[in-house]
Amino acid sequence: MYQHIASRESEVSLAELRGDCARMAPHWSASQRTAVPPVEPALIHGVTVPPASARLVDAMSEYGD
Repeated sequence: MYQHIASRESEVSLAELRGDCARMAPHWSASQRTAVPPVEPALIHGVTVPPASARLVDAMSEYGD
């Protein structure tokens, strides 16, 4: 089994990575987005949220408002 270990020389900076992405971006095409109608709350069932997650989401308004 071949294991590749990256040397320090192969590490790229964030600026180099962003530059690589910018050069590649024209090669990527985005598909057409179609509008998806919202789902009525009455149709959503069977979703459970753990109490810790509910507290986390509830407290988020303190940071975003």
